[in-house]
Amino acid sequence: MVDYIGVTDVTRLVTNLGLGAFLERLASEIESDYRRWDEFEKCARVAAHSEVGVIELMPASDATRYAFKYVNGHPKNTARGLLTVTAFGVLADIETGYPLLLSELTITTALRTAAMSALAARWLARPDSRVMALIGNGSQSEFQSVAFHRINGIRTLRLYDIDPLASAKLEQNLRAMPELSDLEIVRCSSAAQACSGADIVTTVTADKKNAVILTPPMIRAGMHLNAVGGDCPGKTELHVDVLSMPGLQTFVEFAPQTRIEGEIQQMPNDFPVTEFADVVRGLRPARNEIHSITLFDSVGFALEDFSALRYLHTLVQEERRERRTIDLIPELADPKDLYGGTLGASKASFRRAS
Repeated sequence: MVDYIGVTDVTRLVTNLGLGAFLERLASEIESDYRRWDEFEKCARVAAHSEVGVIELMPASDATRYAFKYVNGHPKNTARGLLTVTAFGVLADIETGYPLLLSELTITTALRTAAMSALAARWLARPDSRVMALIGNGSQSEFQSVAFHRINGIRTLRLYDIDPLASAKLEQNLRAMPELSDLEIVRCSSAAQACSGADIVTTVTADKKNAVILTPPMIRAGMHLNAVGGDCPGKTELHVDVLSMPGLQTFVEFAPQTRIEGEIQQMPNDFPVTEFADVVRGLRPARNEIHSITLFDSVGFALEDFSALRYLHTLVQEERRERRTIDLIPELADPKDLYGGTLGASKASFRRAS
């Protein structure tokens, strides 16, 4: 039997720990896997693009486990009452090839994206950063808010979305969370106003286009930019001139993928970047100086889904009464007799019943 984690299971696991604690522990799991970067087989995700969205497969593996995620991104879905992003994933055993876990990853993708954002900022942002602008207040925004509050000590959140109802939704959800009782929430009328006074700027918009969310006049020395929404070819959030600003340092997850999908798709192939794994492992410095501008060009990498699946599998195996399994793989008395142990056995049972 294969362990199964559905939407209700993830909701239970997160609720039992608390959202902030879950995000903090997930960030720690992701960081531990980035520290052993060289142990992983890595590749850019396989994508099927259309005019309305993208469907992707994201694999990663080490010497003992293999994982993949199926994920889509369809920004126009919300107009049809559907989610923009849905996902599921598999964790498998390298030695036997058997799947160990089939899991939902729609909620978990939002969790791991927020955990990765906050983890990167812990390494790259100024340690005294307490004010964050959050531009794009859709389905990812609550997770980003809680992660940055818990992991980075953000105490003021400046919100902006082109849809005021999205900001109202986000503020209502955040104010209902007891763990955010000390968080000041400020709703702004423009992206520029949101950036004013911010130490960290997170952009997490959904439109599949080369948008201009941030321009150089919005950015000041010492800022950390967390660009999340630009995550496929033809989808960006930063004006190209931001990438040429003096003192800008750009950090990525996996350079071959980010050069295709991230903000840096707007730049030549030799545009200088630092992979986050090199920072975590002490091979490359993080922020050069207090006045540097750091950019985490986040597109989402399969290693983070590997970490999330591994972490979820650990949590669900610790449970007894709540643990669920599915018969995804046949269990045979004779592994050489697939027919006799499945269809043949069913026919025999049917004849006996008749």
